[in-house]
Amino acid sequence: MAKLLVADDEEKIREMLGKYALHEGHEVTLASNGSEALQLFKNGDFDLVILDVMMPEMDGYEALKRMKEIRDVPCIFLTALGQEYDRIYGFDIGAEDYVTKPFSLKELMMRIKVILKRESRESNKIIVKDLVVDEGAHTVTLNGERVEMANKEYELLLYLIKNRGNALTRQSIISKVWGYEYDSDDRTLDTHMKLLRKDLKEYGNYITTIRGVGYRFEKED
Repeated sequence: MAKLLVADDEEKIREMLGKYALHEGHEVTLASNGSEALQLFKNGDFDLVILDVMMPEMDGYEALKRMKEIRDVPCIFLTALGQEYDRIYGFDIGAEDYVTKPFSLKELMMRIKVILKRESRESNKIIVKDLVVDEGAHTVTLNGERVEMANKEYELLLYLIKNRGNALTRQSIISKVWGYEYDSDDRTLDTHMKLLRKDLKEYGNYITTIRGVGYRFEKED
């Protein structure tokens, strides 16, 4: 289930879309113009917004631009406009998709599903410049190329990068990566850390040794 914000000045379209989305299992909030949608957005935590372009008080383009200033959110524009310029402008300000009226509700729900699925995958990624750790896919890429590493190095990197900026003790790292019952010593951890730094090439410098404590993955500049 996702939280959707739907804004359209045509009541029939607004209500019809809201009912269909509810039937699909989504939580839906409705607005009749751009200003109302923006206010609702400020006070809510929405997964996706659906905005009609031509609305009174504030059009969909302006509403999305102001929403993006608050936080990033995927958007689908609804419009009767069919000019290429209008579509390009919508994409340029951050829209994910563009649906021209009249439209199929079933098709619109499928487009929503695709966007939400993609957003879900992206949320599983931890990105530090050109280093990407995809927790969902259990992969690491560096400068766009896949980095092959042993499972323990991957788990070690994941724990460090999830806690980047924080000093992690040796015992906490061992407990998290090897398990509380694992009988390990400093040499085991240091060996794996050395291998991880080698795997990460220039990004290995992000891993700092804290003497007498443990390690820290530094935050990006």
